[in-house]
Amino acid sequence: MLRSLLGGLLACCLTSSLYADPVLVTDKLGKKIDGVKLTSLEGKITELSSFQGKKGIAVVFLSFECPVSNSYAVTLTELHKKYQEKGIQFIGLCPTDEQPDSVRKLVTEYKIPFPVFVDPELTVTDAFKATATPEAFLLDHNFVLRYRGRIDNAYSARLKKNQNTTEFDLVKALDELVAGKAISTPATKAIGCPVVAKAALDRKITTQITFYKNVLPILQKNCQECHRPGEVGPFSLMTYKQAVNWADDIKEYSKSRQMPPWKPHGGPAYLNDRRMTDQEIETIAKWVDGGTPEGNIQEAPKPREFVEGWKLGKPDLILEVPEDFHVGPSGVDAFRCFVLPTGLTEDKYVIAQEVRPGNPAVVHHTLNFFDLTGGGRDMEKKEKERKKEPNEQDYGPGYSVAMSVGFLPDASKAPPGKPAFGGLSGWAPGQVPRFLPEGSGYFLPAGADIIIQTHYHRNGKPEKDRLKLGLYFAKGNIDKPFRTGTIQGLRPFLNVIPANEPHYVAHGTGWAQSDCTLHSVMPHMHLLGKSVKVTMQQPGQDAITLVDIHEWDYNWQETYWLKEPMAIKKGTKFDIEAVYDNSSKNPNNPTNPPKTVIVGEQTTDEMLFGFIGLTPIKGAGSASIRPIPPATQKPKEKTQDKK
Repeated sequence: MLRSLLGGLLACCLTSSLYADPVLVTDKLGKKIDGVKLTSLEGKITELSSFQGKKGIAVVFLSFECPVSNSYAVTLTELHKKYQEKGIQFIGLCPTDEQPDSVRKLVTEYKIPFPVFVDPELTVTDAFKATATPEAFLLDHNFVLRYRGRIDNAYSARLKKNQNTTEFDLVKALDELVAGKAISTPATKAIGCPVVAKAALDRKITTQITFYKNVLPILQKNCQECHRPGEVGPFSLMTYKQAVNWADDIKEYSKSRQMPPWKPHGGPAYLNDRRMTDQEIETIAKWVDGGTPEGNIQEAPKPREFVEGWKLGKPDLILEVPEDFHVGPSGVDAFRCFVLPTGLTEDKYVIAQEVRPGNPAVVHHTLNFFDLTGGGRDMEKKEKERKKEPNEQDYGPGYSVAMSVGFLPDASKAPPGKPAFGGLSGWAPGQVPRFLPEGSGYFLPAGADIIIQTHYHRNGKPEKDRLKLGLYFAKGNIDKPFRTGTIQGLRPFLNVIPANEPHYVAHGTGWAQSDCTLHSVMPHMHLLGKSVKVTMQQPGQDAITLVDIHEWDYNWQETYWLKEPMAIKKGTKFDIEAVYDNSSKNPNNPTNPPKTVIVGEQTTDEMLFGFIGLTPIKGAGSASIRPIPPATQKPKEKTQDKK
C-alpha cells in the first residue's frame, strides 16, 4: 500500500521560499511623521492628522498579494479590537499595484475592521521608509514614531514560519505606549514581502536591457504559470512594478537556480526540466544591476494566454466534489479526503488525468487513489455522524486525515482477482498533464471509488474549494500496464532517527524482477530530510545517477520523467540513500526540542521511498521491483546416454 501513497505526487511549482535576510531599519524613529495624505479606497484624500486625539496610531503596511501579510489578518483584527478601547487607532496601507476595488473586496473577505488606504505613488511609503509587508509603525499622540518592525516572531525568514511564536513585539510596544512608558525595543527586523521605495523606481539606468522587451518574456515563460492572481505563487509577476518589487530576489534565486524550483543535480535529461537558460539568467542579472529600466510598453509581448479549460481536451469521465469544502483562515494545514464514486460498469485503463482545484491558491497538492473496499465511504459516513465541535473552521464533504486515506484497505472486500486499492498518481501546482507512454495506463476497476486526498494551505481568511478530476481512458489495447516500483529505505520498528542527530544516514535497495522500461523516478521523505540520491546499476555496468537532490524540501517534491526512457535488464539494482537532520538547527524540524522520530505516515514521522515508474517489455513478465535479487535460473544438467 505504501508504494501507492505518493507514487504520483508531482512538483509544487514555484511555491517559493525566498528567504532573504531582513535588515534592522531605524529610519524616522523619534521623529514626527507629518504632512502625510492618505488615499481611501473610494479615492478620497484624508490627512493622517485627522486621527488627532488618539492615544496612538498603529500604521501597518499590508499587501494582499503577500502571503506573510495575509497570515496576520486574524492577528491584526484581534489587536484592533483589544486596543481601540485603549485609544489606539489601527490603519492599513497598501503600497502595491493592487487596485482599490480589489483591495476593498479583500478587506471584506479578510474581515479587516480598521480603515485601509492605498499608496500607488508610494508617497506614504517613502514618508515612513517602509521596507516590507507586513511592517508595523507605532506613533504616539503627537505623531512621533516610537516603534517600527515586525508584529511578532512567527516567521524566521520570508515565508518560513517558526515552530512557535514566542515574542510579541507589537503587543509589547502597544502596552508600553498605552502605559506612558518608553518603548524598550523601538526597532525590530520586519519580515515579509519587499516594498520598493519611491526612489528605487528612479534609480540610475546603466543598461539597454528593459523590462518590456527583454525581461517580461522570460517571466511569461518561466514564472507566470504560478505567479499570477489566484494561483499558488505567493506573489504575482505580471506587471513592471511587481517585478521591481522582487527584482533582487529574482536575480539571486535564478542565479543560484533555486527558482524556478528545480532540485536535481546531474542525472539524465528530464521531460519536465524547468531550469532557465544561462542567457535568461544573465539577462535578468544585467537588468537588475543596470537599474531595472521599464522601457517602452510598445515592445512588450502579448499577454500570455493561460488555458482555462481541460488542457488535454474534454476528459472521458469528470468527477466533482459534490459541494464546497470550507477551509478555515488559520492554524495547521488541512488534509481532506473526498470520496467520488466512478459508476464504471467495466474495467478501464487511465492514460492521463487532470485535477482542477476550484481555488488553486489554497490547494497545495493532491494524491489520487481508487478503492474497491468501501473504506472511504465508511470514513465519510463516520465524519457525517460525528458530533461537531463548536466553531469548527473546516467543514463540508469528505473526511479529515493527517496523511494517506486514513484506513487500511481490506482486500477480502474486493472482487476475486481485482486489486482492492491502488494509486492513480496525483497533482501539484505547475504540473502539466501528460499522457502516459503509448500502450500503458493505470488500471481502474469497475465499481471503484476515487479518493482524492487534498492538502490545503491556509491564507488568513476563510476560503472554499470544490475539486474536479478529469480522467482519460485508453481506447485501444493496453499491453504495458504502468507500474510504480518501490525502493524502501526506512522500515517501521527497524529504524528510528534519534533526537539531536544532525546526520542520520539511511539507504535501501531493490532489484528489477524482469526486463522492463524505466520512465520516471521520484524520491520521498518528510520534514527532516536534508538530501537524497537514487542510483541504478545494470548487470555488468557501472552505477548511474537517476536523481540527486542536495537540498531536500518537503514542499518541492515531484516525479522526474526521463526524456529518453531506458531499457533495463532483469537484475538491475536500484539504490536510495538519504541524510536526515533531527537537530534543533534544522528549521523544518516539527519539534523543538527534537524528539526521536519513528517511521510512519504522519508528517511528523519519517519515510524514505524511491518510486520508479516502469512498464513491462512484452514477453518479459510483470514490471516490478523487490528488495531481493530475482531468482537465478539454474542451467539444466546435461544427461549422458548410458551404455
